[in-house]
Amino acid sequence: MKTIGLIGGMSWESSAVYYDLINKKVREKLGGFHSCKNIMVTVDFAEIEKLQHLDDWETLDKMMVTSAKQLEAAGADIVVLCTNTMHLCSPAIIENISIPFLHIAEATGLEIVKKGLKKVALLGTKFTMEKDFYKKYILDNFGVEVIIPADDNREQIHTIIYNELVQGKIKNESRKIYKQIIGKLEQQGAEGIILGCTEIPLLISGKDVNIPIFDTTTIHAEKAVEWALKQ
Repeated sequence: MKTIGLIGGMSWESSAVYYDLINKKVREKLGGFHSCKNIMVTVDFAEIEKLQHLDDWETLDKMMVTSAKQLEAAGADIVVLCTNTMHLCSPAIIENISIPFLHIAEATGLEIVKKGLKKVALLGTKFTMEKDFYKKYILDNFGVEVIIPADDNREQIHTIIYNELVQGKIKNESRKIYKQIIGKLEQQGAEGIILGCTEIPLLISGKDVNIPIFDTTTIHAEKAVEWALKQ
């Protein structure tokens, strides 16, 4: 078994889900007393959130590179960044480490293709929805069109993530808002929904919608285990 390196803390709630998922998946695959070999470096999300909203991605690149290098130095065989938004920093990470980096959009795209979908909607932070790094990756690598909600709905999604989900607050009224937005996207032709923020699965699950959802937290974590166990 190879050692998975995790960059976490963005937020720690979803990082805890990653840790839980990867260990459960290893036990499912190997049985007995098996658990996952992993190393986690966590950052202070307050620092990250401030820099995100200052649009200081150069400093964020440096912070993510530092974390990835710590993992490599500690003996990790692969780097898994436990957040969607911070994959904006993935080019800098890949450039500065010598071990593989498992991109969350790569893992997600593979699952979308398995279902034969051609048009999906992306929910996430405003950074993830509005910048091209995620949508373009899916389109360029998998030929799948990615649409996003209207301006006011993007603001609602973003606010709920930062004011509630990353602080561990799960509200039924927020779930209703997300479900309404997903309904609009379905009317626009979305065949599936990417839950493109690792906190959104804390609020929305498959039972809440009529079309397939892609829980990026679970997909990413399970793909990391698949890689770690590959001979």
